[in-house]
Amino acid sequence: MRFAIKTRPEHTTWQQLRDVWIAADEFEIFESAWHWDHFYPLSGDMTGPNLEAWTSLAALAQATKRIRVGCQVTGMIYRHPAVLANMAATTDIISGGRLELGVGAGWNQMECDAYGIDLPPLKERFDRFDEGMQALIALLTEPVANFDGQYVKLTDAYCEPKAVQTPHPPITIGGKGPKRTLRAAARWAQQWHVIVPGPEEWKPLKEILVGHCEDVGRDPAEITCSVNVRVDPDQPLDQAVAEAAVWGEAGVDLVIFNLPLDAPPSVVEPLAKALAPLA
Repeated sequence: MRFAIKTRPEHTTWQQLRDVWIAADEFEIFESAWHWDHFYPLSGDMTGPNLEAWTSLAALAQATKRIRVGCQVTGMIYRHPAVLANMAATTDIISGGRLELGVGAGWNQMECDAYGIDLPPLKERFDRFDEGMQALIALLTEPVANFDGQYVKLTDAYCEPKAVQTPHPPITIGGKGPKRTLRAAARWAQQWHVIVPGPEEWKPLKEILVGHCEDVGRDPAEITCSVNVRVDPDQPLDQAVAEAAVWGEAGVDLVIFNLPLDAPPSVVEPLAKALAPLA
């Protein structure tokens, strides 16, 4: 079993976010660090501060040396796939090849309404997501990309310079929709991330993913399965570690620890030490 951290970019400062990631960078037990892609906070005062995902991710890539960096996950509805491809390639270069490219179809109605971003009905949203994934991968892998979809079109399109990682940065697809999300993960993802209450809800979804992999001719072992575990500041750290152990027994590959909002960098070392027996 492998481990990572996640920090919430809401109701915090750049300095605090950066310092926690730098602290995690010092402990090899954490293979990656993540935040989220939202423009508004998801808790507390919705008018409060929330750092933008990709500009902060590029800066965090520069501030760290070893740990892989990712966004859990980028909403495809927020940026044209060609723009996202260029952002991803540049961030991978800045990081020296440490980007984890997290993507999802998007869901936040409040942000879309506030910013005038169209949030299509679910079917169209996933049709757009599927086209976006194909365009994204084409731009990251092909010298010249062409794509003629219903919603996304590329005509002799370039994305240069290319990312450091080949054929492209590993793709994480987040979500639990059995028909569209898990099928997309089987087709394109190197990691599938899902948020569910526990292994009882996770195992049937994993079986569906395996079925989709069989349909498209992929080995399910090629896809890292990851989940989140919340570190509650009001509970003993051993509780989060025990929850991670349960996920590992269920077959999860990567447990990502959601750190408390106001957690100082000093929270990282005791977590790393507590996880050592599970590594």
